Amino acid sequence: MAGRALPINLYSPPERRRSPGKLLNRKLLCCSDSNSSLNSSSKLRLRFRFELLSDLGVVRRRNWKVRSDVKSEPYELSKSAAPGSFKFKEKLGGDGVVSKDENGDEFDVPWWEEFPKRWTIVILCFSAFLLCNMDRVNMSIAILPMSSEFHWNSTTVGLIQSSFFWGYLLTQIAGGIWADTVGGKRVLAFGVIWWSVATILTPIAAKLGLPFLLIVRAFMGIGEGVAMPAMNNLLSKWVPVAERSRSLALVYSGMYLGSVTGLAFSPFLIHSYGWPSVFFSFGSLGTVWTALWLSKAYSSPLEDPELRPEEKKLIFRNRVSEEPVKTIPWRSILSKGPVWALITCHFCHNWGTFILLTWMPTYYNQVLGFNLTESGLFCVLPWLTMAFSANLGGWIADTLVSKGWSVTTVRKVMQSIGFLGPAFFLSQLSHVDSPAMAVLCMACSQGSDAFSQSGLYSNHQDIAPRYSGVLLGLSNTAGVLAGVFGTAATGYILQHGSWDEVFEVAIGLYLVGTVIWNLFSTGEKIID
Repeated sequence: MAGRALPINLYSPPERRRSPGKLLNRKLLCCSDSNSSLNSSSKLRLRFRFELLSDLGVVRRRNWKVRSDVKSEPYELSKSAAPGSFKFKEKLGGDGVVSKDENGDEFDVPWWEEFPKRWTIVILCFSAFLLCNMDRVNMSIAILPMSSEFHWNSTTVGLIQSSFFWGYLLTQIAGGIWADTVGGKRVLAFGVIWWSVATILTPIAAKLGLPFLLIVRAFMGIGEGVAMPAMNNLLSKWVPVAERSRSLALVYSGMYLGSVTGLAFSPFLIHSYGWPSVFFSFGSLGTVWTALWLSKAYSSPLEDPELRPEEKKLIFRNRVSEEPVKTIPWRSILSKGPVWALITCHFCHNWGTFILLTWMPTYYNQVLGFNLTESGLFCVLPWLTMAFSANLGGWIADTLVSKGWSVTTVRKVMQSIGFLGPAFFLSQLSHVDSPAMAVLCMACSQGSDAFSQSGLYSNHQDIAPRYSGVLLGLSNTAGVLAGVFGTAATGYILQHGSWDEVFEVAIGLYLVGTVIWNLFSTGEKIID
């Protein structure tokens, strides 16, 4: 009977207790009773499937079967034929764990046991940033019916939009210091819970009056302000240098997809349940994320008792960040030219980015004539483009570094695209004669902007890996100031001028940033 399974005995050493940071290893040995014999004339098929993912630091283990193709009495493998000839340890690079079901059929080890833990941290950060922008952009859609209900003019709308940045500004440097000293896990958890509660309270505050709404929006900014420094601290400890651009691009693409999600679902919720439903539904998602984060995440690989030894070795062999620091070398940080180039360029970049983030639905509504639903849906395209471009740019940047390009050159090339691309496409908006072309220009502007994730947004870990949280907090403070002034200034310009003037200011800052970045930035470590 062809395909008959051979009875074999599996020997494994006695069970060992799992200890922190250790794997429960088993050696697989094929053996039989001492007086059994192997019929050498029979046709045997031995199937062993192993995959070694050395670049991920993970061994994928799959089950195996031994079957005979001839009618015969059961065959057995002798002890002498067992492990030596197959050399399991050489195949696996270490002791392996194999599994089979009650029928003896092979099955894959669950993916969650194989998936690299460092990328679990990256994906959780990605989801936090997705929630971050969902909760941030919902106001840009809800502000349209809210303005009608509460009779707000453009200046008041600009004030409300900018109030978020008042709180966001306060926690940039503080969040970086906090993350670098106590670890990013607790800081990011605090931020998500804080901004989620503030999001839920937004409709209540709006009905109480404008001052209450401004305070709640500022409180929301406090929570979101710690997210970037905490994330940067976490990735500097968990992610090797060779995966830096890809990991950061993935996390920041969570922001873009958060904008997509918020802009796509907000109009539906507003039409179906009223504008307060947007804040109640989006804000409640933060509690779910926090529960998962607290159970799965650790601030450092050293703190994770379930981290595989292979992956821990890979992380510590290729990372550059040390454990939490006790003091911040402010004099050294602030005396470096590349640090000030990073701060200045962050300001130039965020001016245009935050204008588009907060005012794009209004532009589509007032200039292109889209209704509320159309404004939300057409706003999705630029953010989808950014999500794609950010990951494409991350892959290109890491590939160029692996091919021998200097990190400095790669950062300058990627950021130049991130500055000059938006400048060019925004300059075309005054010349297009159809809404479709205007939407396309917006999408291309945002898509090229996303290459900045492999430029200035990766540079903090390049030049000061131990203090990346503090440095991001410092540069993002300048970026937040751009958001505060840019968002408020846009409201003022629109009340007294036109959209062309709004875009001209952004274009000028993009060009200034390009010059400063290429003259003074570096990709080398300058602060130990």
